[in-house]
Amino acid sequence: MAEKKRLGRGLGALIPEVMDDSSETNEIPLDRINPNPYQPRRDFDDEKLKELTASIKEHGVLQAVVLSPDPDEEGKNYTLVAGERRCRAARQAGLKTIPAVIKSVDRKTMLEVALIENLQREDLNPVEEAMAYKRLMQEHNYTQEELARRLGRSRPSIANSVRLLGLPDTILDYLAEHEMTSGQARPLLALIDQQKQEDAARKIMKEGLSAREAEKLVSKINSPGENKKHEKQDQEMVQDPLQAELQLQLQRALGTKVKIKPGKSGGIIEVFYYGEEDLERLVSKILPEGI
Repeated sequence: MAEKKRLGRGLGALIPEVMDDSSETNEIPLDRINPNPYQPRRDFDDEKLKELTASIKEHGVLQAVVLSPDPDEEGKNYTLVAGERRCRAARQAGLKTIPAVIKSVDRKTMLEVALIENLQREDLNPVEEAMAYKRLMQEHNYTQEELARRLGRSRPSIANSVRLLGLPDTILDYLAEHEMTSGQARPLLALIDQQKQEDAARKIMKEGLSAREAEKLVSKINSPGENKKHEKQDQEMVQDPLQAELQLQLQRALGTKVKIKPGKSGGIIEVFYYGEEDLERLVSKILPEGI
């Protein structure tokens, strides 16, 4: 997705206990490798998998997968930690073994590695990403700050991602199918009524509204019939054309109503929000690094 950014550090830098330069590589039979039960990704791109399969047939597996000894299999089998696509493509290419690094990895780290690996390739849809974050916080008692530091991301990005799970299933399906972006969907959290959320989502998709336009739409829905009255009041209050333009620019930047009230020796800037979720959105915009 356009608004997502790649992680700035590699897997080894983020979780050094899993990957390091001294890791020894072994050829492990593919039929002794069990899938990662904590893999956050549910959908795999068939076309990309075919391309990787063709590459493996031509050049072999260039990067080792990471495996952890399966405690229930008495050392005979392994659980896949990182390299789901490589394992799938190697099987499709007809290989019997795959180069692997063997590391004893706990359940928490398995989920972290799988999540980071997918985030680096931008393979997860917004719902899979949010559910993986939520699972890490629930099962392993991470705070948003701790999880952000562990994964090399910002706290607001973690918070904004998990907040999406508060949307109706219908809208989560749109996100999972990439029919909407996170930026388009996030403003819908400010709408309390589920029907209004779904109606607004369909309008956003039909008209191809940008994230900022979606914020304006939600603001209008939350204050029906008030816009013209407020515009007139705002024009009367802000006589200076420069201040009027500044007020307009602030409203566009924040995606909500803003009032500038000039005084004799200063003034007041009012920023309006519509519910707790909308307040959190505004705080994330104004304080991107968190409180």
